[in-house]
Amino acid sequence: MRRLGLERTLVDPAAVERTVARFRAAGVLLPTFGQLADPTTAPAPVRELLPAVDPDAPDPLNLFRNHWFNGPDRRTLVDVPAHVVLPPSLTGVEAPIVVLLGDRFPMIRSHKVLAAYGCLVPRLVTGQFDPTIHRAVWPSTGNYCRGGVAISRILGCRGVAVLPAGMSQERFDWLADWVTDPADIIRTPGTESNVKEIYDRCAELDREPDTVILNQFSEFGNHIAHYAITGRAVESVVARLVGERPTRRLRAFVSATGSAGTIAAGDYLKERLASRTVAVEALECPTMLENGFGEHNIQGIGDKHIPLIHNVMATDLVVGVSDRVTDRLAVLLASREGRDYLARRRRVDESTIAAFDSLGLSSICNVVAAIKTAKHQGYGPDDLVATVATDGASMYETERARITTRDFPGGFDAIAAGETFGECLAGATTDNVLELRHADRTRIFNLGYFTWVEQQGVPIDEFVARRHPEFWTETRSIVELWDRQIEALNERTGALEALAERDQVLS
Repeated sequence: MRRLGLERTLVDPAAVERTVARFRAAGVLLPTFGQLADPTTAPAPVRELLPAVDPDAPDPLNLFRNHWFNGPDRRTLVDVPAHVVLPPSLTGVEAPIVVLLGDRFPMIRSHKVLAAYGCLVPRLVTGQFDPTIHRAVWPSTGNYCRGGVAISRILGCRGVAVLPAGMSQERFDWLADWVTDPADIIRTPGTESNVKEIYDRCAELDREPDTVILNQFSEFGNHIAHYAITGRAVESVVARLVGERPTRRLRAFVSATGSAGTIAAGDYLKERLASRTVAVEALECPTMLENGFGEHNIQGIGDKHIPLIHNVMATDLVVGVSDRVTDRLAVLLASREGRDYLARRRRVDESTIAAFDSLGLSSICNVVAAIKTAKHQGYGPDDLVATVATDGASMYETERARITTRDFPGGFDAIAAGETFGECLAGATTDNVLELRHADRTRIFNLGYFTWVEQQGVPIDEFVARRHPEFWTETRSIVELWDRQIEALNERTGALEALAERDQVLS
């Protein structure tokens, strides 16, 4: 369990002592998972000081913005997480498609910074990670490693990003501004679907004694953080929408699997709202659908393996989405010509169009999968389908330029906009949607054996235990212990008292 980030006891007291000293000197106060699930419970000095802190700065207080309740300015709190309800004029389905917007998270404008926090902090409070000695290695296809580098810099340790060389240039530009050494950006061969190459490079790095690999695909802190925090955020949005129309109910939560962190919110929602959980993958790499392989450009969802932290046996549907669709919709939704077409010809309202700024490639993938799910299930106007937008359109400007040159050599005009809408939205079909029977879940679960047992050395009993619901219930119960450990460490650093004094001086 220690290897998976689930150690419950103190591993290295000396490491914790050095962490306390480091955080005391740097004024680092760690938020609990409970405070990130409900940011109104953050300490009063934090809430008083936060509005003056730049949300894009490596300031320790930004750790307390690692949640879904940031306002449009990303400085203040809102009662309900930012979201957009996509209208039938855009989606072509009666069911409301509800999209939570992840680009209000601090520093990286993506909710993957939450996954990074969830993976590192449990290791800090148990002495498995020493910020004065260790470097944190963040294997990723882009946003998670950016989140990891941001968290590492705030905590005063060295963060190393490992990601495919073919990811968007904007990812590398951001990393270049945040790492302390250019050598801490490690490019591996391939693109989005080349996760095995990332693992191979991490295996080399892991031979060095000062290295801790924080593998989002197998660190259960990723699953637990999204279960406890993202799940509650979606629930609060659903509660608001049900309050407006009591006949509504949440029918499905849709998430591209990627590292399988975000989809843990589906477990939370299934338990509380009896919704179904829909896993999404690229059609060009149909791992869950067909035991397949391939390459694609839906940056941010990863594939060709089943993440260890994916609760496969609680997944209800699998949906495949083509990167041809997400590529072309990225141009439609971001371009002036596309937005003009949608407003003028499809009568899409201004607020919905403004929200397109918050939809990156994997976000668009989630939206299309939600539409396909609603069509396949025959959902109506009272059937809510929820999903998340991992990051925004600004992370893909160079990608859109490349796609436009490739797919629209004559330029993207009103005719191209109409064709794209017809093909990719109005033409979304119910093919490549699989409702999972027990046999299907077992097949997908068993696929993970080859990655985790044969390649990564996970003991077979630990691997098989994940088949049973009791494993997940017991695993998630650790979050209460983590919060107590965080509080104990904070008490020793004196960081809260220092913040209170700072607040009094400013007042």
